[in-house]
This record gives sequence, C-alpha cells and structure tokens, in this order.
Amino acid sequence: MAVSAYLSVTSSSDLVLSESNGRHVLWTTNNGGINSTISAAEATLDCSGNFILRSLDDSTIIWQSFDHPTDTLLPGMNLRISHKMHPLQQLVSWKSLHDSSPGDFSYSADPDNFLQSFIWHGSRPHRRIPVWRNYLFRMSYMDRLNSTIYMALHHAGDEVYMSFGMPAGSFVALVRMEIDYLGKVNILTWENSTSVWKVLYTPPEHVCNTYNYCGPYGYCDNTEIVPVCKCFHGFKPRDDKGWISGRFSQGCLRKEMLRCTHGDGFSTFTGMKVPDKFLHIPGRSFDECAEECVNNCSCAAYAYSRMSNMYIDGDETRCLVWMGDLIDMENSTHGGENLFVWTNIVRGSKRMINPLKIMLPTISGLLMLICMWLIWICGCRGSQGSKNIWRRMTLGDTDSINELADRVTKFPIMSFREIASATNNFSESGILGKGGFGNVYKGMLVDGTEIAVKRLRAGSSQDDTRKSLLNWPIRFQIIRGVARGLLYLHQDSRLMMIHRDLKPSNVLLDAEMIPKISDFGTARIFGANEKQEYTSRVVGTFGYMSPEYALEGTISVKSDVCSFGVLLLEIVSGLKIGTTGLAPRSHNLIDYAWNLWKDGNMMNLVDPLIVDGCSADEARRCIGIGLLLVQDNPEARPLMSWVVSSLDNKVLQLPQPNEPLCSAYRKAGATRPPGDQIPRSPGSIAV
Repeated sequence: MAVSAYLSVTSSSDLVLSESNGRHVLWTTNNGGINSTISAAEATLDCSGNFILRSLDDSTIIWQSFDHPTDTLLPGMNLRISHKMHPLQQLVSWKSLHDSSPGDFSYSADPDNFLQSFIWHGSRPHRRIPVWRNYLFRMSYMDRLNSTIYMALHHAGDEVYMSFGMPAGSFVALVRMEIDYLGKVNILTWENSTSVWKVLYTPPEHVCNTYNYCGPYGYCDNTEIVPVCKCFHGFKPRDDKGWISGRFSQGCLRKEMLRCTHGDGFSTFTGMKVPDKFLHIPGRSFDECAEECVNNCSCAAYAYSRMSNMYIDGDETRCLVWMGDLIDMENSTHGGENLFVWTNIVRGSKRMINPLKIMLPTISGLLMLICMWLIWICGCRGSQGSKNIWRRMTLGDTDSINELADRVTKFPIMSFREIASATNNFSESGILGKGGFGNVYKGMLVDGTEIAVKRLRAGSSQDDTRKSLLNWPIRFQIIRGVARGLLYLHQDSRLMMIHRDLKPSNVLLDAEMIPKISDFGTARIFGANEKQEYTSRVVGTFGYMSPEYALEGTISVKSDVCSFGVLLLEIVSGLKIGTTGLAPRSHNLIDYAWNLWKDGNMMNLVDPLIVDGCSADEARRCIGIGLLLVQDNPEARPLMSWVVSSLDNKVLQLPQPNEPLCSAYRKAGATRPPGDQIPRSPGSIAV
C-alpha cells in the first residue's frame, strides 16, 4: 500500500522525510542540534544535482547530499579515498534493479593505498581498477559529446579525493557514474528525446576482469578477440590440465629457478595493468626506481610514472615495486603502462651459454628427419619391410642415438619389437581407427602407459559404420575438447606448435570419449616471437589445408584454425569435406554449409542420425563458427582462444562470415588463374 510523505526543515535545522501525518520519520539528516543557533534554514537542489541544506543567516552549508554518496557519482562531486581521521567514502549498489536498498557491491579506494580503487563484493575484491597514473579514467572519443570525460585525483590537506567530470569549457551534458546491482561501474548520459539514462560506457564483460582470475604471474590478454589468460615469457602454467580446461586460478610459475647476482635481467611488458600488492616508494626518478628493484633480490617487478596532474606532498613521481607474487594483471592495446618483470636466469654479469641448448634444435630436427625418412620407407615397403627397417635401427650405433633422444627430447625411441609387443603384434581387436596411411592401434607399455601407434601401410580407408554412436552431446564434447587441445598447442605449450595435419583420423577418443589430438609427424615448432613462416615443402592433407598454406606455403596458427573449421563442419554433418552432389550449387562440404547458412537452413546440415536429439542453438553456433574458421583470408579467421570462448559462452554474438572465395568464383562464372586451384578432395600429400 502506497504511503504519502512530505519533506520539511525542522526547528533544529534538520531535513526530515516523514509520513503525511508526521508521526513516522522515514529519513532525517540527523544533525543532532549542532546548528541549534541557526534561526532559519532552507533546502535547495542546485544545478549540479547537489541537494543542500543551507543557513539563511550566513549561507553556510549545514548538510549536502554530495557528502553522502549512494550508488551515483555526479560531475563536481568528490569521493574521499584517503584521510587520516575521517572514514573513506564509497558508492554502494542497489540490491536489485527495482530495489534501492543497499546491495552487495561497492566502489571505493584501496584502504591501504589511495593510488588504486576496487569494486568490492561484500568485503572481497571483485574487480580492481588500474593503478592511478595521470587519469583514472578518460574518454575523449565521444564525438556526440565532443568532450573528454575523466576521473582524476586531487590532494587537499589531509584528504585525497577522487572526482568525476569534464574540463572547464567542455560541452556540458548530463552525465553520471554509477555502480549497478551487478557490480559494474557505468557512465550514463541523459537522453532528452526519450527521457531515459543511456549507457555511454560500460566496462568489457569477460571473466578475466574478475580479481586475480589468471592467478599469480598470469595475466589477461585483452588484445585477443576474446580475452584469455596467459603466462609471461619464461613462465609456464602451474596446473597444465586446469589451464587447458579453463581453470586459471593456480596461475603460472617460472620455468627455471633464478639465481640472484645484482644487475640486469628484467623484461619489459607494455600496455599492462600493473599488479596489486605493490610498495609505493616516493621521491624517485626512473633510474632510482629501477635501482630499488635491481639491487634487491626479493624484488619481482617495478613500474614508474610521472604524475603530471597531481602532486602528493610536492612529489609528482610514482615508483612501484613488488616483493611477492604478481597478481591481477591485464594487457591491452589501449592504455596500460610498462611493467618491468624479473625473468632472466642470471641478473648481471655475462651469462654462460649452455652448448646443449644451442644443439637441441639441430639434434631434434636431425632426429625428426631420420624418423620421417624411416617412416616413409616403412610405408613404401609394407609391413615386412618396416619390420626389417626397425630391426636395423635398433642395432649398433643407434643405441647412442636412442640415449641422446631420450635425454634431449624426453620422448623415448622404441624398437619395432617393443611396439609390436605393446600392441599384441598389431592385433585387429586393438584398432582404434583407420587413416589414409595406415591403422591406429591401442597399446600398453611394460610400465602400464597406454599408447596409440599408427602403422604405415597403403590401402587404408576410414571405418564409417559406427558414427551413429556419436550423439550430439558427444560430438559437441569432441569439438570443444579438440578446440582446447589446439589452443594449448598454439598458446600455452612451452613452444608454439602448429599441427599442420588436423583431420578426423588424427583425433583419437578414449574410453570416456575425450578427444586426443594425435600424429605430430608433420608438426612445426615455432619460437615465442615467430608468427608465420614460408616453406617450399607443403605437407598435410588436401581439403583440410588452408588456402594460403596449400598455394603459397605460408604456415601460421591460422592454418590449423582453418583445418579445425573443416573438422568442425564434418563432425556436425557426418560428411567428408570432399563429398560432392550434396546440392546443385555445392561442390564440397564448405560450399554446402555456406549455402544452407545463407538461406537460413543451417539445421539441414546436421547429421540426420543425430538431429532429433540435437541442441539447435549449439548446432547453429558450431556451424557459424566453422564458417568463420574456413574463410579464405587468414586475417579474418579468429584465433583458437576466441573459438574456445565462443563455444563455452553462448551469449557472445558471432560475426558474419564472408563467402568462401571458391563459391564467389563459381557464382560469377569465373575461373581461377593457372596454379591457383584449391584442391577439392582429401588425400595425404608430401610434395
């Protein structure tokens, strides 16, 4: 039942909100008779939005709403973030969209350091705002407002305030900052035409924004289409399995132990939101700040900024050092600053170079060439020939080669006899799958380790009789599992690895139908700073190759991305890439999928054997992602980090794929120039 109320100024100069009968006080300023000598007072709402109770005797302010923030900060309103005596101020969210009582989220400064602020969920950090450098927040790209909106700090006696507004002379618009009931701090502007507050800015919505989501020494890379956790160079995931499955809380650890000798050894990471738990050292130049960390073996990192817009006790420098783990970091193409992290094994002096590390790539490459040569001979000579080759390989000097391979690559080389024994002499009952060059057998080593062995031979074909056992949930699980595995190869493994021959026969399923990517005979290892490479020797399987790799020999992670797109469409449809006669306008599976997507008939692509129990939303999403991954332009294909996030997060909107170039050529009746033909049917090659 609605209750009428009225607002009044009492004889004690209090503002009182009460029921109409005056018996029940709903709210009061409760000045406690401090201003009892004031004979009269008035309340006004000024143009800034401040509600002021003022003395009529001398115009002194008795009470004002700007001193009592709720969920909103207005331009010209200060939020106290540091004081020796008075408590800090904070913005408190509503409980829900329609309940204005205090909610679970609040926004305020770090009680231990005014240089940064937090969004709190109860008493726990929910999200940390970047450490103050010049402006806490700045938007100057809003053409409609033709202005700059900023968050800045200023020092006044014993207090430090955070203010929100626009510089003098800017075009004035009705704007405000609020923390909503979901814990997001938004900037809103008033729309006169619709009489509503419209969101002008809202922080990016992704899980990496959660406080310390990526764990110690992990950082959220916001330069990707979809942000993802990464480790610094020189670090690796602490929990490999958790990292692959999307659990990053364990963070990263150093690959090698550090030995401290005073000197250099710091790597620079640009565009960083610097970590939490820093120590602020005042009055330091950049060189002096660096010395504070370089000469302290407990120091993990440092950052420096000259604060031109604020002076704290006459000091305009900001030197931060970290003595413990680095937590809650982000990397972005917009904003951020330089973070100097101790990453090198030896700081100072000249580092001794381990000759074995120089030889590793050469030895590993030589061993791989030897193995590939042997495998090629095995495939050409059949099973008896392969048996003889492996026997010769285990005799004489090859023992030293095996020992060296074990030591260098940490993967043992086994004799043919050991492999035959592990697979029960390549028993038919142990066949896991049949590929273009041979069968894949399940085996078990003497120590109980399960292995998969591919025996090369001619005349192999795929077994297509059991695909009906793979219902939609299992197929979707396989798609997500392969995507995560590929993401690990591209991003989280010690060295970036490109598979180069991803296809159905190279994906194995365990007893729980968990997929495992196999057959790394054609894989290519890239250094940390390498992005792509050109080769005159193209290896892989027609139909699964990306156009730029098949035609130009350009290798990059986008080559595997395209292969995964083809694989995804095959899993959804139950068809092979080279299947023809699907429709009059279609010459292969990609053509077919594109035409169905364009006509709005995507569900027609789903394998009829599983369509009844299929999630239509998941299937359409997979098809849309697949078409994005097989686009001809590698720059248009997203990275696997985006693919994993898009498969897991169904609220992310997918961009529109471009028409495959082959379809566009056929539609126009054109032909490709000589030497520019894309293969249309699968078949393994090594040319």
